[in-house]
Amino acid sequence: MRPLSFPSAAMSTRHFDLIAFDWDGTLFDSTAIITQSIQAAVRDVGGREPSREQASYVIGMGLMQALAHAAPDVPPEKYPELGARYRHHYASRADELNLFEGVLPLLADLKARQHWLAVATGKSRRGLDDCLRSVPLQGVFDDSRTADETAGKPHPLMLQELMAVWGVPPERTLMIGDTTHDLLMAQNAGCPSVGVAYGAHHHAGFEAHGPLFVAHTVRELHDWLLANG
Repeated sequence: MRPLSFPSAAMSTRHFDLIAFDWDGTLFDSTAIITQSIQAAVRDVGGREPSREQASYVIGMGLMQALAHAAPDVPPEKYPELGARYRHHYASRADELNLFEGVLPLLADLKARQHWLAVATGKSRRGLDDCLRSVPLQGVFDDSRTADETAGKPHPLMLQELMAVWGVPPERTLMIGDTTHDLLMAQNAGCPSVGVAYGAHHHAGFEAHGPLFVAHTVRELHDWLLANG
């Protein structure tokens, strides 16, 4: 456990010490490509192609959990091929992916306020590390958890592990994400959450999980966090 060591002035202006972000659809503009890659992978193995809504719903889950949910008619013995085809389609379009506009200034302002920043994502460790190397984020995040090294969402283990490492209680930890899986994970961990409505899930489903705020743009998220984070 790492003890808190922020200056008292920073402590007096912050509501949260640790802010955990989902990656895809929250910081990274990847929802459409993930959705289309899932659809293409299911077609490749002879499954019934999921609708856009069905494919986007599983974003945030661990990969094989997501693919199994999106393609219930694909037999388990085809899961390795299904996963390989998804990775093929996603990698073929990786150069189209970018951070949402405004994310870098948002993160810079949070770092200046001395928040600890983390990523809690359904991506694999390799997938997240590849993303972090491809964008100017070196040194921005203090920690991260991925679905292949801990329990997938909405299980609370990702957040519980991050809180244990940094010695931060649930009430001082904020989870930010674009899916109900993110918000339910926060709820299961006893943490407050903020939803973003520009990602994979429609915000109408967020209310059941009690987010403090729903941001419709990165700018709205930025302004809310500076005022309330």
